[in-house]
Amino acid sequence: MKDRKLLMIPGPIEFTPEVLQAMGLPTTSHLAANFAEVFGQALERLREVFLAPGGCPFVVAGSGTLAMEIAAANLIEPGDRALVVNTGFFSDRYVAILERHGAEVTVVAPPVVGDVPSLEAVEEALKKGPYKLMTITHVDTSTGVIADVRNLAYLGQKYETLVIVDGVCSVGGEELRMEEWGVDLTLTASQKALGVPPGLAIVVAGERAMEAFRKRKTPVRTYYADWTNWLPVMESYLARKPIYFGTPPVNLIWALNVSLGQILAEGLEARWARHRHLSDAFKAGLEAIGLKLVPVSREKAAHTLTTVYYPEGIDARLLGLILEAGIIVASGRHPALGERYFRVGHMGAVTASDILSTLGAIEWALARSGYRFDVGAGLAAAERVLTA
Repeated sequence: MKDRKLLMIPGPIEFTPEVLQAMGLPTTSHLAANFAEVFGQALERLREVFLAPGGCPFVVAGSGTLAMEIAAANLIEPGDRALVVNTGFFSDRYVAILERHGAEVTVVAPPVVGDVPSLEAVEEALKKGPYKLMTITHVDTSTGVIADVRNLAYLGQKYETLVIVDGVCSVGGEELRMEEWGVDLTLTASQKALGVPPGLAIVVAGERAMEAFRKRKTPVRTYYADWTNWLPVMESYLARKPIYFGTPPVNLIWALNVSLGQILAEGLEARWARHRHLSDAFKAGLEAIGLKLVPVSREKAAHTLTTVYYPEGIDARLLGLILEAGIIVASGRHPALGERYFRVGHMGAVTASDILSTLGAIEWALARSGYRFDVGAGLAAAERVLTA
């Protein structure tokens, strides 16, 4: 009997067979010529996926939180002012990271959880600067809200503020044009829409960010995250000349190169459109059976995951029933919402059949829980979107 569950959480996600095969290759030396070629190609492909041909890519063993700290550690000096555009739990985390590195942080928050700060509110805050940098969580995994990076980045450029985008739950799934939109640094992690097992902190820094780093008056406060140590490594691998600072996770980088190749073969425009289409179908299915999304509107909802409130009379025990049906989804993550909602990831290699399987499991679990609705209405609504 098949005992495998379908993983539909906001990361780690389901990975393609080719990526998993790369993870299982015999591990070679991190100084071997064939690995130098793979690492160098992966760094070049990151520039293509981030749409930052002039960007400086960094790939370091660690999580998305390390990628957040890499940006803060290298760009913030004690006393610098930073503005955080807050859309959820991970925006709060950036406040803590920036303050740990000595920044004076101002937060622009939305009126309610599930909303985003208005452009007018962000501009009013920027007028009270100057700020060294502004952070934007493109998709906050705790709320499922998507920020308007394009227009926020325009404001950052207008007020001569470095624009830092936390793209942990967006890069590879949501439209993001780093150089065209004026984003100075974008960071992500491997286990989300890039489609690689956890373990890689990924940063692409633009020229303005690198210039700010080069003009620092004080040393970077952390040793492991210091670009002084990592920049020569990345430059050497780009030149196919491996050198040592810290041992890279060889198989993860091999898998990253495979996944980046798949992303580029699909095409970024097509990939973004696929994520939008599947997200629209999934959300239509949930709404058809009377469930309410956490984002205040569809326009402010991400396409890489969906956050949804439990219906009245239903609680987190629903997740156990969904698991019985063969699907793994995630509990809520935002402290202000507590146990009132759950989260479903649909990014990377996700397919229409995954969306329908997950909706079917949710319907089955709700029916088992005593929730009264038109059984099958969610699946029908999703199928209408998928076949449109």
